[in-house]
Amino acid sequence: MSKLRPEYTLEHLRERQKGTLPDLLGVHALELEHGALTAELTVRAELLAPNGFLHAATVIALADTACGYACLAHLPEKASNFTTIELKSNFLGTATEGTIRAVAKGAHLGRSTQVWDATVTDPHGKTIALFRCTQMVLY
Repeated sequence: MSKLRPEYTLEHLRERQKGTLPDLLGVHALELEHGALTAELTVRAELLAPNGFLHAATVIALADTACGYACLAHLPEKASNFTTIELKSNFLGTATEGTIRAVAKGAHLGRSTQVWDATVTDPHGKTIALFRCTQMVLY
């Protein structure tokens, strides 16, 4: 399992996201530990679909960002970056207000690929999405 790289602190990840989609959406990385990262996003009208429910892309963006930040922080020593090669999401519920949270956990942290799972919960802790992505490690 890859070690947590000390240069990828929460502060570094927050600085890195300025001016990007996670920043626009309001993603906030909260906790980073070995094998996991927690992030949240406050639901607002602009993030809803026309049907009034949370847009699926908003949920995916939160989960993918949490997994991506976690991957970055767990890259092997000589790796320089990563790119997503596959992602999948199952939706079990929704939210129309409050703050949703994603907890990303490493399922496989290899030298050439990493697989991350995220569980997204609503403000009451109910699971609204299960997410998995595969990352290709770049050297």
